[in-house]
Amino acid sequence: MSSINKIKLYNELIKIIPKDAVLLDEPMKNHTSIKIGGLADIMVMPGSVEDIQSVIEICKKSDVPYFIMGNGSNLLVRDKGMRCVVIKLGDRFANVTTDGNIVIAQAGVLLSVLSEKIAMEGLKGFEFANGIPGTLGGAVTMNAGAYGGEMKDIVKGVKVLDVWGKTKSLLSEELEFGYRTSVIQARSYIVLEVEMEFEKGNYEEIAAITKELAEKRTAKQPLDLPSCGSVFKRPPGHFAGKLIEDSGLKGKRIGGAQVSELHCGFIVNIGNATAGDVLDLVKLVQETVKCKFGIQLETEVKIIGEE
Repeated sequence: MSSINKIKLYNELIKIIPKDAVLLDEPMKNHTSIKIGGLADIMVMPGSVEDIQSVIEICKKSDVPYFIMGNGSNLLVRDKGMRCVVIKLGDRFANVTTDGNIVIAQAGVLLSVLSEKIAMEGLKGFEFANGIPGTLGGAVTMNAGAYGGEMKDIVKGVKVLDVWGKTKSLLSEELEFGYRTSVIQARSYIVLEVEMEFEKGNYEEIAAITKELAEKRTAKQPLDLPSCGSVFKRPPGHFAGKLIEDSGLKGKRIGGAQVSELHCGFIVNIGNATAGDVLDLVKLVQETVKCKFGIQLETEVKIIGEE
């Protein structure tokens, strides 16, 4: 996007979105959990479905690509950044309502925040999601899961925006949930709102389970260092982290990127890592594991941005 077009588009966007929610040349490293990423031409943080529709309409009229993101927890942005409008669904799009055992929440709410609210209502079944560092929209899109629980277990229905900018409601059985995938991902839908159903439980018991799972995460995952979560999908019949460790790559470092010494399925930023460092390390891991075990590791993390 040229500087002239960028300013023109920015001026159009601030007519419909508060000025403090439209950012020019925004460093993506400030919006990803691994703290890496070049500049995005424009970032917009909408506060309503109508805002999202309006931003997308402006982008389409201006022939400018757009990208939807949540908390940036499963995202690696290349060092040259993003020549597009990044639409970030976060705190401004995070309303949660409860009616009995039904919870309806907007896509931008953090899973940790949502988990606490659900627990306070005495509802059980969402404890697994408490430590997943993402937003509800991203979690549903990729059917996130941990410790035996997945989003598909509690989602009753989802309201989405299709590629034509129209809202659409999908029931759980229409979402085609699979391992780290869904029809939302396949059809490039944008999650707006999620309806979830839970069972009544006891708050103390729910809190105890949540605490136990949090302790397991702390013991097994490098939560003290920036990362983008588990980098590789689990190969059938194997665990990516064990394959990487058994390949002798534990602690392997390229630049500021390192295969975690605590969990080899994670690549951590140990200091001023670039996306290039991470991608070089990903390639080395894939080549080494393929050579040693004949297994091709596929990335789970989403890699975007200008090459």
